[in-house]
Amino acid sequence: MAVPDTLVLCPAPLGYVPLLERLGPAAAAGFSAIALQPGDVWAAEAQGHSAADLAARIADAGLCVGEIDCTACWMERQRSGDDSELGRLLRGLTPERVIATAARIGAPSVAAIDLSPTPAPLDEAADGFARLCDMAAEHGLRAHIEFLPVGGIRTLADAWAIVREAGRANGGLTIDAWHLFRSGSTLAELADIPGERIHAVQLSDAPAQASADVWAELMSARLLPGEGAFDLAGLIQTLDRIGSAAPFGVEVFNTRQDGQSIAQIAQDWATAARAVLARARGTA
Repeated sequence: MAVPDTLVLCPAPLGYVPLLERLGPAAAAGFSAIALQPGDVWAAEAQGHSAADLAARIADAGLCVGEIDCTACWMERQRSGDDSELGRLLRGLTPERVIATAARIGAPSVAAIDLSPTPAPLDEAADGFARLCDMAAEHGLRAHIEFLPVGGIRTLADAWAIVREAGRANGGLTIDAWHLFRSGSTLAELADIPGERIHAVQLSDAPAQASADVWAELMSARLLPGEGAFDLAGLIQTLDRIGSAAPFGVEVFNTRQDGQSIAQIAQDWATAARAVLARARGTA
């Protein structure tokens, strides 16, 4: 189980690196947990590794599993769409498959996203999230919505309304710094949410002025924590004030990392995140 000061290596920007090849660099950089995508586990299992073996290898590296990121087909509206590679991938990330994967690898929680092109109706989203939470609870897991300004759940207020309407004790939120600030959501809104409902945090940074192509910035031009203009100190201090015990993950999509070793990327992420956390908490 991740603990409040746990630093988590987030998986999405590193999906090209096989899971087992991330473990040594993550531990060497000072991460104490590693989040996983479902496909990380499925690919390793297809190569003959059992979930028990993978969990043992992760533990042997001195790491724990932070979360499984993510399920993307937990509402009826997500079950249809284009036949692109991304569309097929998202429809395959069903709660049944993702929760089962989280349970057998020993993850404490699963994230949920909605990349639909139009806003999710509150009643449908709340019903879908309630079902997701109930399925997760059967395995002792939590579930948390990650809102994205480019998706169907676009702001902190939207996501929190769904969590409240769903009314499940194990339901909560992912607070991704890029999504928070680029969506126009505020730290004042975050300050009104009970800390125990924040289940994961992801740090990255960006310039004050958003790119004209928000999707391109999201997927290729995020900055290391502390390199941009986001009020990350305010974010960390707000989370501390509301009593959040969520671990801090680092998730930086940037094309300048192309060609860098996983060891270099992990070290850069960890160094930047630790510096931001120390400055925010006055321990630098």
